[in-house]
Amino acid sequence: MAPTHSSSSSGLRPDRFDREGHDQLIDVNDLQAALPGIRGLRRWAHEALAVAPGEHAVDIGSGTGSEVFLFADAVGPTGDAVGVEPDPNLLASAEHAAAQRHSSARFVPGDAYGIPFGREAFDAVLCERVFQHLTTPSRAAGEIARVLRPGGRAVVMDSDWGTAIVHPGDRGVIHEVIETLVTNTTNPFSGRRLPGLLTQAGLVVDDIGSHALVQDTTVGAGALVARISAMAVARGVISEQQRSDLLAELEAGARSGDIHLSVTMFAVLAHKPD
Repeated sequence: MAPTHSSSSSGLRPDRFDREGHDQLIDVNDLQAALPGIRGLRRWAHEALAVAPGEHAVDIGSGTGSEVFLFADAVGPTGDAVGVEPDPNLLASAEHAAAQRHSSARFVPGDAYGIPFGREAFDAVLCERVFQHLTTPSRAAGEIARVLRPGGRAVVMDSDWGTAIVHPGDRGVIHEVIETLVTNTTNPFSGRRLPGLLTQAGLVVDDIGSHALVQDTTVGAGALVARISAMAVARGVISEQQRSDLLAELEAGARSGDIHLSVTMFAVLAHKPD
């Protein structure tokens, strides 16, 4: 129901950026979604940002650094490509990968609430799947606007868990399972909120892309549905029998080809007025 990340190709993102938020249910290691979807949106993001030689670009929540390495290639020796990441283990992994690649990409500790650079430091900002973890996403939008130079571009990408589809299964049971996921995610509707948040921060929205991230049908119910449905039982909104029936229907659907698990991710391109 959301993209998984291969450590070799796309990098892991931390599951929690905000200590005040819920312990996140969404663990990228648990999910088996179609990587072509997320890769397609990332290609769209890089094309939309159109980072040029000599420019300064930053990825907020950069994980193991995959997108920063692309920025470094684009800006060349006269530019600057930076990843901001709160997880020290991911920072270390990114720095190790940069050394192996002989990349000019650099990585610094920080988060979406405190980008450790001065005003108007960057021509381009990328931020992927961070806002869904934030209790105060308006602060992060303000930080993006702060560090952008006039004319600078930003792409912010995030899932909207209100768009989740689970098929087949009893509609009432599925509703309760999705509501359990939504209730226990800090900012579950972040995808639909991005244009408004960026506009309120003083940026101008130029384009919006989206992609339905569809789970591999061979996975069956998958780890996320299994885990969230167990929580729905614990909440008392479905019974253990209803959970068992749902998981059995999904497994049968996987065998017959009649299964669909997905969530929509949105990507918003905006710029800072001159």
